[in-house]
Amino acid sequence: MTPTTHDGLLFGIYPGGAAGDDTGGLAQGPPDDPARVSYLLDRLQGRPGRPFLVRAYTAFDDITRPGGPHATAAPADAARYAVRGRRLDLVAQYRSLTGDVDGYCAFLCELVEQYGAVTDTLQVAEEPDVTSNPVLDGCYPRVREAIVRGVPAARARARELGHTHLRFGFNTTPLLGPAASFVTELTGLGGAEFTDALDYVGLDFFPDVFHPVAASDLAGAVEGLLRHHREAVLAPAGLGRLPLHITEHGWPTGPGRPEHRQADVVETVVEALAAQRERLHLSGYTHFALRDADTARAGLFHRFGLTTDDYTPKPAFDCVRMLVERFGAPVPDPV
Repeated sequence: MTPTTHDGLLFGIYPGGAAGDDTGGLAQGPPDDPARVSYLLDRLQGRPGRPFLVRAYTAFDDITRPGGPHATAAPADAARYAVRGRRLDLVAQYRSLTGDVDGYCAFLCELVEQYGAVTDTLQVAEEPDVTSNPVLDGCYPRVREAIVRGVPAARARARELGHTHLRFGFNTTPLLGPAASFVTELTGLGGAEFTDALDYVGLDFFPDVFHPVAASDLAGAVEGLLRHHREAVLAPAGLGRLPLHITEHGWPTGPGRPEHRQADVVETVVEALAAQRERLHLSGYTHFALRDADTARAGLFHRFGLTTDDYTPKPAFDCVRMLVERFGAPVPDPV
């Protein structure tokens, strides 16, 4: 296990426009503008060289061609943003209807070869606990086997290539009730070969989005959920030692969802993370997303951005920028 080497929280953001919805489709709008994305990433990062992650998604399915190259789907050509100290947080989705685990493991190794030099974290699968939405990986056969075989395979290839900086993990949504056993079942399937290859665990969570939480209760709800995930999900699975990274968090604006409330939610969540960082071994926070998918649409999944779809900042943009300055990892000293 390679622990995080950063003091403070390692911040990041998904800079694309497209977003999956709860029906298995995509919320989309105007195309991304790479120049404006780069400018806004510079502003959020604050200082060149500050560790900062750019989250990007690519996927393996039954028509993926072996040998690559494998493009990132969202955002396109994500490696262009991995500059000035920024690194990719690359998500390798598993979407094989035939359960092609061997092909997926080979795909992961090819991603390491193609992106390893500009990537800090490689997440194997996306929300594998969610079985009801074809946008997410739990909908596909043998996804658990893909994770427990994929992580060691990708890590071994990284070490062969000398990418000792590259960290490997998987993520889930909050696991409550009977679902809390998901990670224990995963580690039971993979055994020591899997657990020894893991560097972190990710958590996608969206408090007050799908289930309302009063503003006065939000900080306590966030702390309680994180403590539950650490103590009732990770520890029983033998992963209590690993850093927990918030791999997706956001709050959409729209009718009845004012922009100032988005800023308040983000500030409350990040401050709660910072307060519990050492106690709960929290390594980072990645926001979803930089821009709205389509600001003209009122749907929940169209307006998660810190900016509108023409990159006009909402109040939450400057809020996140200030949170990065307050709680973010420092700029490394020159060698």
